[in-house]
Amino acid sequence: MRNQTMLIHHGEEHDQYQGAVVPPIYQNSLFVFEDWDDIDHVFNDPTENAIYTRGKNPGVALVEEKIAMLCNGEKAKMFASGMGAISSAILHFTKANDHIITINNAYGPANNFINHYLKEKCNIESTFISGDDIKEFEESIRPNTTLIYLESPSSAIFSIQDLEAVVKLANKHNIKTIIDNTWATPIFQKPLDIGIDLEVHSCSKYLGGHSDVVAGVIVGKKKDIDEIFHQEAALLGAKMAPFEAWLILRSLRTLNIRMKEHQNNAMIIANYLNKHPAIERVYYPGLPNHEQHTLAKQQMSGFSGLFAFQLRSDNLTKIKSFVNALKLFKIGVSWGGHESLVYAPAISYLKELTPDQFKAMNISLGTIRVSIGLEDSEDLISDLSQALEHLK
Repeated sequence: MRNQTMLIHHGEEHDQYQGAVVPPIYQNSLFVFEDWDDIDHVFNDPTENAIYTRGKNPGVALVEEKIAMLCNGEKAKMFASGMGAISSAILHFTKANDHIITINNAYGPANNFINHYLKEKCNIESTFISGDDIKEFEESIRPNTTLIYLESPSSAIFSIQDLEAVVKLANKHNIKTIIDNTWATPIFQKPLDIGIDLEVHSCSKYLGGHSDVVAGVIVGKKKDIDEIFHQEAALLGAKMAPFEAWLILRSLRTLNIRMKEHQNNAMIIANYLNKHPAIERVYYPGLPNHEQHTLAKQQMSGFSGLFAFQLRSDNLTKIKSFVNALKLFKIGVSWGGHESLVYAPAISYLKELTPDQFKAMNISLGTIRVSIGLEDSEDLISDLSQALEHLK
């Protein structure tokens, strides 16, 4: 089955729940058994048997199976947040005194986790690079390098890493690879097909799509996911709640359709901003004038609705006036929902990163991020147009 059909039909055996067209929510903490031998048997493989909802829950497992198939992965494990998935995936491939290579423009909390938490708690070293050139990765490898952590396109400026070249280099040096694929979603990019070891998503974004759920997922080979099930997932306890999983199940049914509409709207608005005299630059890999557009087209089959642009002003008062004047674009930190959002990444990054790390991200207070929702594109352009007048 193709993506759209699979997301609606796969794994939904309606006769198992009295013909209900929507699977039920298994809102229970534990599962009971007839006798000693029954429960003794299921403990032989907790990954495939429902014993306790921190491990396997039938409703959550259905969503995991659909996401794994969508990513062309063997198996998936869901978490209570995107950071729950990201930190668990990173911990799985690292140990004390290891070294990680990652990019300057990784998601802020992931950047913080690698640069501060792991360094202080586990003496895990890290090297941050732009990721634009494979030579940067090669020159950063040390004897204790065990992981390359990617995010393509990256946060804030949406730069691309050459995934095929990174995988080839990592395999040569026996280094594991993880990618945050939240921006493109598995609809537009399938990193596991290229050879990336683990793919992580914040399901709070496009996979959820309605700004009403916080969740995360790791997808990869069965061996890795089963090990994560017993180790990071079980021991750290960031389990996926049955109701949130059910909300994501609902959202997956329209994911393919929503992503096409997000892309269409974003392309129209990015082109509008690209020609506006108040805009210095638009950071959107879908635009032909983006310096990595060719590589983006090689790795991705489409582009999502999140991008940034640089205002031709460093006057904070005017920048604030522009943001505050927007009416349809609401100010918020997340993205990927049905509604359009605006945010200045510098606000949080200035608080999360060191001055040197912030400088390496190549952003300023005038770097504005927009998440293009599902409203009419003409209405969104009108809103941007009137707000940009405040920069004069």
